[in-house]
Amino acid sequence: MPPDQNPIPRDELPPAWGLADHCDEYVEYRRNRPSIELIAAQTDADHSHPVLGLERCWELRYRYPIGEVPVSDSVGRVSTRHAALSGLLECMHRIHNRVEDLHDPLEIQAVLDGVSLGNVVPDGTSKAPYRH
Repeated sequence: MPPDQNPIPRDELPPAWGLADHCDEYVEYRRNRPSIELIAAQTDADHSHPVLGLERCWELRYRYPIGEVPVSDSVGRVSTRHAALSGLLECMHRIHNRVEDLHDPLEIQAVLDGVSLGNVVPDGTSKAPYRH
């Protein structure tokens, strides 16, 4: 993807969100005032279900400051870049539509904990039985 092309078209982004950085293995969107960052980064799929044989996957994370300390937490892992971009967009829309106090990290966390990611990478600790 050319460096001047947005991974997610600008007209699909909710107000106040913009692309902060991106490359082949990393995409970051940011909302200023208050600062909230949503990140999708390619990572080792070391905790994925062994039958899948995945070596790499995408982890979605969010980062926000609590005072002077940046806090980061995982939203989840997905198997493709397309699923990661869809997940980032879903997170942005949820924050925009459902978080009333953007300065409340617990409210942001509660909203992002409810994000349902498509194309999720099953982990080895899953309770559901695997079927061939």
